[in-house]
Amino acid sequence: MSLQHPALQAGNVAVITGAASGLGLAAAEKFLSLGIKVMLADIDEDALQNAYTQLSRHYSVEQLASQRVDVSQLSSLEALRDAAFEQFGQVNVLMNNAGIARRSSSLDNYDNWQAILDINLWGVIHGQQTFGQAMIDQSLPGMIINTGSKQGITCPPGSPAYNVSKAAVKALTESLQHELRNIDDGQLSAHLLVPGFVYTGMIQRFIPEKPEFAWTSEQTIEFMMQRLDAGDFYIICPDNETTREMDNKRVLWGATDISLNRPALSRWHPDYAEAFARYMEED
Repeated sequence: MSLQHPALQAGNVAVITGAASGLGLAAAEKFLSLGIKVMLADIDEDALQNAYTQLSRHYSVEQLASQRVDVSQLSSLEALRDAAFEQFGQVNVLMNNAGIARRSSSLDNYDNWQAILDINLWGVIHGQQTFGQAMIDQSLPGMIINTGSKQGITCPPGSPAYNVSKAAVKALTESLQHELRNIDDGQLSAHLLVPGFVYTGMIQRFIPEKPEFAWTSEQTIEFMMQRLDAGDFYIICPDNETTREMDNKRVLWGATDISLNRPALSRWHPDYAEAFARYMEED
């Protein structure tokens, strides 16, 4: 893959949270293969060391660094920023990717709500707040990639805390991009990565074997890189079951719940099941 985007050139630097596995590790490997230097960050020290060891077998240690980070703590992100700039002198790509999923209900599971929001939402806020201005001040091409979710757009029943966290990341990233594009001579952009069904370690805890329709982390990152190079803000990833056209129709149906004053989440309301099925079958 030959990329033209100036932030994705060899010699530049990427910092990735949640880098010890899944999408974060796949992104690290892809960046390294392009000659981009990478700072790996994760809360799981053993997994982080394993990822560093795995990658250092194929890439120079001058191209790679790692640091344990708890994204729920602002001071931990500040320490990561300082370490990245001390090690590499610049940061061109920040990928706020750390995330968790736990069971939740709108009426209980308070501790799980707190943990999910601390990591999935505040982790992204902390990343933006600590790295954003420093990346602007470099006057170098750069990008901030926040990992969202289709659940943060269509909000399916069953995981309200996760949905809320990812819906907030969507709104946060949209606001960030609006601010960045209004900076005179600004070279920093924001992008929202919205994976399809990706079989990661987080999913494996709930589904022991990879379903045929799921994409791998590597497939998702390949798609992300293509769309970043094209300049997309919304990087809506398909999988082996869901096409972009299907995603578009689902998003539009959800939006018209408001404009048509249908019941909340009418896609899953029994009175609208047949109407939604017909709508999805239409050209």
